[in-house]
Amino acid sequence: MSLDIQRTEKEGITILNLKGRITVGPEATVLREQVHELAAAKKLRIILNLAEVDYIDSTGLGALVMAATTLKKVDGVAKLLNLSKRTIELLVMTKLATIFEIFGDEQHAVNSFFPDREIKRFDILSFVQSSKKA
Repeated sequence: MSLDIQRTEKEGITILNLKGRITVGPEATVLREQVHELAAAKKLRIILNLAEVDYIDSTGLGALVMAATTLKKVDGVAKLLNLSKRTIELLVMTKLATIFEIFGDEQHAVNSFFPDREIKRFDILSFVQSSKKA
């Protein structure tokens, strides 16, 4: 299954709505290319909406990290939105949750780019604690 990326914008923030799988091959490549294009166009505030991503392998995780790194090099930032339970578990296990801001609500993710707005981040600690009980 391929990775489909739809680009939208909200309040000057670029939102990439991803659908499919982020895996080794063209899927991870298309994500990296899309982020490089945005960085070159000076679109440096990006939200990756993973609501419709059903699988991420190690190469896909690497593509997410490369997206964050590419943007960071040019004073940009990538934030994650609507992660599945499995994806959150992967980020926690690999300690990658520490390099991303994660959100469960699009407006909170957008608001996080504006210092004067109230935001609610995804609470990783609560997630880990609830996972241990289950």
